[in-house]
Amino acid sequence: MRIKSIQTALFRSPLKTPFKTALRAVYDLEDIVVIIECKNGLFGYGEGAPTAVITGETLGTMSEAIKYISRFLIGLNIDTDFDEIINIIHSKLLHNTTAKSALEIAIYDLISKYRKKPLYALLGGVETTFRTDITISLNDIDKMVSDSLDAVNLGYDMLKIKLGNDAKKDIERVVEIYNALPKNILLRLDANQGWNKEEAVEIMQTIENLGIFPELLEQPVIADDTDGLRYIKNKIKTPILADEAVFSLSQAKHILETESADFLNIKLAKCGGISEALKIAKLAQDHSIKCMMGCMLEGPIGIVASLHVVSAVSNTINMIDLDAVSLLSNKPKNCSAVFNESQITLSENGGLGITY
Repeated sequence: MRIKSIQTALFRSPLKTPFKTALRAVYDLEDIVVIIECKNGLFGYGEGAPTAVITGETLGTMSEAIKYISRFLIGLNIDTDFDEIINIIHSKLLHNTTAKSALEIAIYDLISKYRKKPLYALLGGVETTFRTDITISLNDIDKMVSDSLDAVNLGYDMLKIKLGNDAKKDIERVVEIYNALPKNILLRLDANQGWNKEEAVEIMQTIENLGIFPELLEQPVIADDTDGLRYIKNKIKTPILADEAVFSLSQAKHILETESADFLNIKLAKCGGISEALKIAKLAQDHSIKCMMGCMLEGPIGIVASLHVVSAVSNTINMIDLDAVSLLSNKPKNCSAVFNESQITLSENGGLGITY
């Protein structure tokens, strides 16, 4: 089970509609795919999406980071050297969390294939079917209302509403969307660091005074303003979800110990992969805090890997924001998981259930 080679490829797909937030606009998905071949003929696959404004990574930096770390991995045995391999991925290079995650996903794919189990089973999970929300991109109000209605007609009952570029208009966006939808639809608001703490409180108190109570408000202020998160949390009724504020286990610990947020958003690309995601989930469980599993516009490899983790810690991760495959114009190929809009079902095949 020794590593023979590590290569990268590009996965490209246009999006059905542009993905717009307060931080960026994306028109086409373009991700790095890691392909690890072992001497016994098994292949493992990983994936990472470049998100320069959040993780600081581009396709170029990811490619170079993977190439640099890979030279320390060639020849190691994935079965007997598994812990050493994970340690090398995280210790040989600082930061570069998405590149590390892509490598880790491929390693976990291989070990579970070798042991002839789906990854979720190897990690102790049993659940295979999940429901995700879908993102409503930041646009003019009429467009966002129309997109929300279209999503509901496709069977989605949880919508993540992107906000953060205009406080007054953000209130109008939420009110118009809320009024247009059936009242059983859950709204998750995501300002993507677009507000300051005073704006956030004013916006949310205005919305709440109108009788609108979203399921959560995600990362309203800049990533390092944990005091701002706590300030908002203590002044509104809507729970706060920390996203960009939580990359590492130590950051998650700080958020929880200072009671700066109600929930944590775990993303493989932020924390560096499956091993770190499991540690953050365990920490959250110890603090009786629920988590969301989110994504960075990964294709099917990244989304499926995230769901295998959700299965393993479903008692802690009970919110899912893994809609990226549903946003693609092209349906995934060589993937035995089933993507049916809001419902995703994992395969019982070994590993991730992915070929390439």
